[in-house]
Amino acid sequence: MSEIETMPQNASKRVFIKTYGCQMNVYDSDRMADALAPHGYMPTQEIGEADLVLLNTCHIREKASEKVFSELGRLKELQGEKRAAGGDMMIGVAGCVAQAEGEEIARRAPVVDLVFGPQAYHRLPDMLAQAQSQRHMHPALKKAVIDTDFPEEDKFTHLPAARKEATIARGLTAFLTVQEGCDKFCSFCVVPYTRGAEVSRPVSQVLEEARRLVDAGVKEITLLGQNVNAYHGTDAAGRDIGLGELCYLLAEITGLERLRYTTSHPRDMDDGLIAAHRDLPLLMPYLHLPVQSGSDRILKAMNRKHTAAEYLSLIERIKAARPDMALSGDFIVGFPGETDSDFEDTLSIIRETGYASAYSFKYSTRPGTPGANLGHQVPEEIKTERLYRLQELVNQQTTAFHASMVGKTLPVLVERVGRLPGQVGGRSPYLQAVHLEGATDLIGAIHQVEIIGTSTNSLVGRLVRASAA
Repeated sequence: MSEIETMPQNASKRVFIKTYGCQMNVYDSDRMADALAPHGYMPTQEIGEADLVLLNTCHIREKASEKVFSELGRLKELQGEKRAAGGDMMIGVAGCVAQAEGEEIARRAPVVDLVFGPQAYHRLPDMLAQAQSQRHMHPALKKAVIDTDFPEEDKFTHLPAARKEATIARGLTAFLTVQEGCDKFCSFCVVPYTRGAEVSRPVSQVLEEARRLVDAGVKEITLLGQNVNAYHGTDAAGRDIGLGELCYLLAEITGLERLRYTTSHPRDMDDGLIAAHRDLPLLMPYLHLPVQSGSDRILKAMNRKHTAAEYLSLIERIKAARPDMALSGDFIVGFPGETDSDFEDTLSIIRETGYASAYSFKYSTRPGTPGANLGHQVPEEIKTERLYRLQELVNQQTTAFHASMVGKTLPVLVERVGRLPGQVGGRSPYLQAVHLEGATDLIGAIHQVEIIGTSTNSLVGRLVRASAA
């Protein structure tokens, strides 16, 4: 047995995990903590008391690796302080930057003990044991343990289930990864190279994890995937199940009150999933459906494989099935070759769609992607100006959407104590933060709340009636 495997359950080891990027990284960080828990590692929110620090990285944005190296510099100083005080700290880099630049991380940052990609975190205890044995070597011989392979085995079958206490501590909402990887190969995106090909978890595995979450008190589950609506899992009879049918199955779990999913691709929004939005009240009327650009010429250069008209037609079909549906989107400005006319097309599709919220970014070159080799790069000052104009338009739409809630009564999942005395907070079906006066016994259930006002990033409500639950 390895050193870490023989660690007593009550060992006072602490792990601090810093998570960058998407919701899937949040889920992955939780699963890393679950994998380490049987070996005596308990989570801490104080980095200074950690015996192990893991950076779970994201490679989507520009200068992602530089941010990691900057953080590693600070951790080296902290490690030195702990050693001077008679303690120690191990350091690991996980996630997509690790997957893409594992050897470079090990070369440039000798302080790192282990480097592993998103498909390897089920092997974290073994990697940690190996790294611990390496630490006894002479510094000149010590090397980081690196695992950036795409394994054939299903990592989810090798991960221990989260302890019920850990799930309870994480709150009333939970992420559940059902699909990983991407086969779309958008020319701006590194995901196919860091997360691998599209893979869907078996239906039984998803349902089992969902039931455990609900049994621990989770009321709302968000299904995750790089292209979550490309989900095609296999059921016990060997049938291929799409995301829409999976939602119907999840809706049968007693105690599950809300269901969401993200992130979607327009090409994978099929009739079955649209029908699920029509038929299932627990499937929230809020859909993140990125389009990236409103210009067909730029969409083609991005390899999105849909047109602006096809996207708008899809939105019409979705809203016909679920009239109260609100949309969120992603936009990239300044993609190579984008002209003023192309950008105006993007503003046009935003105006026509009407978004409740959106994420927007200036195009940044990602090494190894087709977009990195394109000419006609847009000057930085033009990208900055376009991003400002786009965000100004989206902010107007978001403000108007929030204002449209005033006077309505919404079901609000009350999750936490508010910032002010006598206040509690929760989320609307549209993921808006809602604050209202109320006792803490409201926490843990969905209540009818009249929206009486708005603030910059949230709604103000008044309890209409408490849940009978």
